[in-house]
Amino acid sequence: MKTLSFSTHFATPEEADKQWVIVDATDQIVGRLSAKVAKILRGKYKPCFTPNQDCGDNVIIINASKIQFTGAKWTDKQYITFSGYPGGQHKINPQELAKKPKGYERILRHAVKGMLPKGRLGAKVLGNLYIYEGAEHDKEAQQPKAIDINALK
Repeated sequence: MKTLSFSTHFATPEEADKQWVIVDATDQIVGRLSAKVAKILRGKYKPCFTPNQDCGDNVIIINASKIQFTGAKWTDKQYITFSGYPGGQHKINPQELAKKPKGYERILRHAVKGMLPKGRLGAKVLGNLYIYEGAEHDKEAQQPKAIDINALK
């Protein structure tokens, strides 16, 4: 009996063509920006996407201090942390968090982290994200290419 055998090719981390990209966050909505950045980090825009491997690109977000929220989320949205001790629950809104050191970075990282897989793979992929509040960054040696985030779906 002669049959054809087709098997799916799964990309290995060595085969993944990891690149460096720059995303400008000026006047971008946090949730929509985070969804697109999470797709780039996972590698879902690449033809060699493999769900259980890190095949995505390294992403540099610049101008994070110019992000936007829709509606009244600057004051109404709350980030909740819990220390584990009685009375250790703390709430803070994005407006107050942005005033703290690396506040905008924490806002964006929290949004992107929620859109990545939970577990070891998600933590590894989140390590490929670099966020800067201004226009300057220290990754020029990697020769990143700028992409238009609005052109992606």
